[in-house]
Amino acid sequence: MNDHAEYYSDDEEAIEAYCVRCKETIEVENPRAVWTRRGVPATRGECPDCGGTVFRMGRTGLHSGEERPAAVQVASNTRTKLAQDTAYINFTEADAELAEQLADDLQKAGIATWLHENVAGDVHWAGGIHPALSECSRMVYVLSPQALDSESMEAAWKFFKSKGKRIVIAQLAPVDPPDAIRRSPRFDMIADYRSAFRQMIQALSQ
Repeated sequence: MNDHAEYYSDDEEAIEAYCVRCKETIEVENPRAVWTRRGVPATRGECPDCGGTVFRMGRTGLHSGEERPAAVQVASNTRTKLAQDTAYINFTEADAELAEQLADDLQKAGIATWLHENVAGDVHWAGGIHPALSECSRMVYVLSPQALDSESMEAAWKFFKSKGKRIVIAQLAPVDPPDAIRRSPRFDMIADYRSAFRQMIQALSQ
């Protein structure tokens, strides 16, 4: 008998996720259990068709037996300073899957990223502004109906706007961005992710 048989099952449920590049739900290749900085379970893997990274929020069988880590707490006296050219990914929890995939693709393209966490105290931190907002030089605003209702996201882009920092918009739905940033470069990530991503890279690099 195979000593490892207990770890495998022909009936093991396939894990599916939405690939924004292929614009369809696919069966994830090489899935692995991951956790966000807030300790939320998720699964990361690859699309079998385009080879791109896919990300799915929520617990799956891969998380069985794994202990949920504590959310990361950022302390002012131990925090590592971000590189100045880091891109701040500004998103709401409802758009976390796309934001995680976008961040992963940007990092593969050589652009460091910081993922905004939509929790109380994320933007207004230690009596002031979150250090990541001060240190990052560019922002990707993930636009959706939920984003327009997020006070945390609004506070983040308003700070960037007040400092004259570059903001680009990753559009996920046919909604208009806030008036104050409507002239920012906007890229339709749903209609054609690959083309929009290439154009976004160029805009972020200017």
